[in-house]
Amino acid sequence: MNSNRCLGLVGGLGVGAAVHYYVNLAKAHHARDRTLDMVMVHAEPPRVMEFVKAGDREGLAKYLNGYIQRMKAAGADFAVVPAVTPHYCIHELIAISPIPVLDIFTPLNGEIAARAIKRVAVLGTRFVIESDLYGEVPGVEFVRPQPDEIEQIHTIYTKLALSGEGSHEQHGQLTAIAHRLIERDKADAIILAGTDLSLIFSAENIDFPYLDCAELHLRAIVREMVGED
Repeated sequence: MNSNRCLGLVGGLGVGAAVHYYVNLAKAHHARDRTLDMVMVHAEPPRVMEFVKAGDREGLAKYLNGYIQRMKAAGADFAVVPAVTPHYCIHELIAISPIPVLDIFTPLNGEIAARAIKRVAVLGTRFVIESDLYGEVPGVEFVRPQPDEIEQIHTIYTKLALSGEGSHEQHGQLTAIAHRLIERDKADAIILAGTDLSLIFSAENIDFPYLDCAELHLRAIVREMVGED
């Protein structure tokens, strides 16, 4: 495998998510004495939400592929979308992309299998919660938050994505919901299914069992870029 592969990052979905990926990819390359090779574009969250609300997978894939084509022209060898909600069209996007797309669900499924997790709940946008991660995580039972909890989670997440900033209050509110899902609904773990959750959650301030989609995705991206098995 080529150890100097160039990453194409579809940023903007939201800004905090792209920054999180950029910072962590830079750190990972520095730790390996490698030079990060990356190009990035800026897509718009409202446009993505419009396609998802309309159920237009092909339209969303075409929209995101326009950015991937630009990144390919800039030298990208493969692409990633550092957000869960746009993965609504991941199969359609992979089918038309001019370069490989490293999706967010494959590493998540690998970790679930490795940890033998059977029952999960999701924190993210309404779309990923109510679709049980678009049906892309087989073999586990999903427990959903109550309708008012879904509304609260979605509202908090949307604010995070659009502002690029989080607060202690938001951290406390989502932590309380996570504990209820574990204690009331017997979830084995909470899936952090939104990269912008990194604005309020880190390994140091999470006190419940969890799976972080962004963290697992980042590990897979680094392996792909530097040629690690």
